[in-house]
Amino acid sequence: MFVVNRKENKDQEPQIIEIFNSSQSCFAKIDLQLGGSLQELRLDSKSLISSDHVLPYQESYASAVLFPFVNRIEQGRYSFDGINHELNINEKSQSNALHGLVYNKTFKLEYEDIKSTSASVCMSYIEKNRIKGFPFSYKISLTYRLTNSTLELQVDVENSDEKAFPFSLGWHPYFNTSNLFNSYLSFKSYKKFVVNESMIPTAEETIIIEGPIQIKDKSFDDCFILKTNKVKLETPDYAMELSSSSEENYLQLYTPNNRKSIAIEPQTAPANSFNNTIGLKVLKPNSKHSLSWNIKLINNE
Repeated sequence: MFVVNRKENKDQEPQIIEIFNSSQSCFAKIDLQLGGSLQELRLDSKSLISSDHVLPYQESYASAVLFPFVNRIEQGRYSFDGINHELNINEKSQSNALHGLVYNKTFKLEYEDIKSTSASVCMSYIEKNRIKGFPFSYKISLTYRLTNSTLELQVDVENSDEKAFPFSLGWHPYFNTSNLFNSYLSFKSYKKFVVNESMIPTAEETIIIEGPIQIKDKSFDDCFILKTNKVKLETPDYAMELSSSSEENYLQLYTPNNRKSIAIEPQTAPANSFNNTIGLKVLKPNSKHSLSWNIKLINNE
């Protein structure tokens, strides 16, 4: 049997949502005040995601959902439908807008659905104000579904504005590993992006990645164009597969300095998509867009 536990803030509003089974061999912790982000994940008694080994959320954006843009927008500036916009710069060192607009928003719990073999919770954030740089109204909903060996995150975006708006979607989870050197990544890619000193893509570089890559002492801060919608991580402690329902898939990899985890970030576009339009989508008024990501624990092969 699965359980959903709510922990309230000082205003008696749900802040932390915990989902777990009766043995607590699987466990998910979601923080509604940190953009509805997944702060802990355990599957079959294996710890996949934890905030213990990453920088504070305000610096790491650990497990943040990225909307309406992923990664960076160069100098926060872009033009859409003939109108120039300027986003707030929250990456001061590079003078970029970083990781979207909902990572620090407070989400509201909508409902929970508890079954014998799974449990789901849905939360949403509604933007009614025409904020600087993105003057559009929208609703974004996050639905987490936990089973003994999987976690699915479904994202639903609704344009409640009178005008169309541009967008891309991404997710920023960090996965634990007791030994990054002896961990392996598997994905299929034919190109990666070349970036400038501000981490903005300037070109595409042809590469061939087909089989497992031992991470060893490699440092990643790279975006790859994927041939498939799946990425596999094998650590000394567990193996997992991260898949996406998106037709276009980009993979951002990042290794933090302490090397106790690795960020594996599925995205529907690369950095600066509002300007380079790669992978960029446009959502018309009164329209919806849905996407899901799935983490599945698998046997080491």
